[in-house]
Amino acid sequence: MNGAAYHRILAVLDLSADSLQIGQQAAGLARRLGAEIELLHVVEFLPVEPMAETLMAAVRIEDELLEQARTRLTELAARLGLATAPCWVETGNVKAEIVRVARKRQADLIVLGSRERHGMSILVNLTEDTVLHAAPCDVLAVRVRRASAVPQD
Repeated sequence: MNGAAYHRILAVLDLSADSLQIGQQAAGLARRLGAEIELLHVVEFLPVEPMAETLMAAVRIEDELLEQARTRLTELAARLGLATAPCWVETGNVKAEIVRVARKRQADLIVLGSRERHGMSILVNLTEDTVLHAAPCDVLAVRVRRASAVPQD
């Protein structure tokens, strides 16, 4: 990046309760840097057996899920003060789609959430790890904690 500031930030939001926190961090950073920000949500469908009745029902359900994701992402963008920011809802492998969209949109920073891991989950190759190593740009992981892991005052 030649030491230059970030110009296009891709905020990856899974539309969980943590998305607001991740979005706030990404939006705040974009404002401070004067950078463009785009929001991305990836829907990953499980394969369905190719039987006529089942396949048609699955296609309708997928269409509904995509529409719900678009609506929720647009609402979240408005809540973050980013109503005019481009919002992308893509389908496919979450890790691959994040990297693909970052390349396509020429992002120079990807912001995504990173959850604490304990026990056997430490051995699992999670999305943020894969994206970190495959991304065409820098990656900022916003640490999100489970409610039970937040220190009590």
